[in-house]
Amino acid sequence: MKLFSGLYARVMQWARHKYATYWLALVSFTESSFFLIPPDVMLAPMSLARPDKAWFYAGLTTVASVLGGLLGYLIGLFALQMVEPWIIQFGYVEAYETAQQWFADYGFWAIFLAGFTPIPYKIFTIAAGAVGMLLLPFILGSLIGRGMRFFLVAGLMKWGGKPFEEKLHLWVDRLGWLTVGLLVLAYFIFM
Repeated sequence: MKLFSGLYARVMQWARHKYATYWLALVSFTESSFFLIPPDVMLAPMSLARPDKAWFYAGLTTVASVLGGLLGYLIGLFALQMVEPWIIQFGYVEAYETAQQWFADYGFWAIFLAGFTPIPYKIFTIAAGAVGMLLLPFILGSLIGRGMRFFLVAGLMKWGGKPFEEKLHLWVDRLGWLTVGLLVLAYFIFM
C-alpha cells in the first residue's frame, strides 16, 4: 500500500512553496519554547528540494531557533508558574527536573547537548531561565548546538541531492511502514 509515497510527494511540493521559508522560520522559533514539532521536519525536505539553498535554510533555522530559545528562557525566568501545568500535562516533569540538574552540574554543556540532540530543547530553554543560567553561555551553547544539528541535516540533504530524493521516493513506503512497525513494537515492549 503506497500511503507514504503520496505524503512524501506532497511534502516535497510544500518544501518548494514560495512561503516555505517563512514557515520554516516560524516553526524553528516556536519549537524552541512551546511548539512540539521539530524544525528538522521542514529543514530536511526543503534542503533536499533546493540543495542550492541548504546552507541558507540551516542558518535561518539556527537563528530562528536560538531566538525562540530566548523566548523559552524568558518564560522560565518570568512566567514559570504559568507554564508549569503544561509541563506536567505533556509529561515533561522528569525531563524538566533532569534539565535543572544538568544546568547545576554542567551549565553551558547542558544547553549545547540539548541543542544538538533530539532531547526536547524547549524544556532546557525554560529550565535555563528558571535557574538563572547566564545569558551569554546560554546563547553561545544554543548557537553552537543548534547550528551543528541544523547544518548537519542540511548538509546531508545537500550532499545527497537529486539522486537521494529519487531513491528516497522509491523507498519511502517501505521505510514508512518499517517505522510504523517499529513504533508498534516499541509500544508493546515498553508499555
